[in-house]
Amino acid sequence: MFSKIKETAEWIKAHTALRPTTAIVLGTGLGHLANEIEIVDAMPYSDIPNFPVSTVEGHSGQLLFGRLGGKDVMAMQGRFHYYEGYDMKQVTFPIRVMHELGIKNLFVSNASGGMNPTFRIGDLMLITDHINFMPEHPLHGPNLPVGPRFLDMHEAYDHEFLAMARSIAQEKGIRTVEGVYLATQGPTYETPAEYKMYHILGGDAVGMSTVPEVIVARHCGIRVFGVSIITDLGVEGQIVEVSHEEVQRAADAVQPLMADIFREMVKRIS
Repeated sequence: MFSKIKETAEWIKAHTALRPTTAIVLGTGLGHLANEIEIVDAMPYSDIPNFPVSTVEGHSGQLLFGRLGGKDVMAMQGRFHYYEGYDMKQVTFPIRVMHELGIKNLFVSNASGGMNPTFRIGDLMLITDHINFMPEHPLHGPNLPVGPRFLDMHEAYDHEFLAMARSIAQEKGIRTVEGVYLATQGPTYETPAEYKMYHILGGDAVGMSTVPEVIVARHCGIRVFGVSIITDLGVEGQIVEVSHEEVQRAADAVQPLMADIFREMVKRIS
């Protein structure tokens, strides 16, 4: 695997002159944030050696290099999910490649179902912690020599980044909420009983991604900031039928606010 990571990183270096230290992963329905990036180079996943290809509607499937907030960034316009049939090594392969490319900061985003009764559809939830309900752990197997065998996760989401995001949101008058993201395998949305259970266990929002990427990023020593867009509600008495298209529409409506926060954070990171 290590040789594949290096091979992919070398191919990417040969196809862009940019050497960013911040990367962004754009989740379901959130690919339009790429419009905020002054794109210099775009690489379809199908062209990149060893890269999986996203099969989910709403995920464009390309790696972007450009400028955001006056800084060089790379962005994944579409991610890979365990429910697509990939194993966790494939799901998190791009994060390993990011580390090899010199990425120090990772911004992750997703669309999720809100289980906190104070949440509203369209809220931006700053992720303060997570609960891993995935059936396979991304660090299972031989330990790659970039991080410890037994990884400490007491600060999965960087406290300094969270404080920065709170300050920016307050300055710009953007409503944000905060909470714990719970990751499941998918691809089914939750039943009312599952929503209730996950909330009792400590989850404020639930989705099908992000956590494996965050674990591997922390294993690589990459600092992480995460945002969930609340696209539907899993609150007792407010649960209604939801479709993938509705999730995409709800996410699309609030993207400019998330883009404002991301852009300003990138600008302020030293």
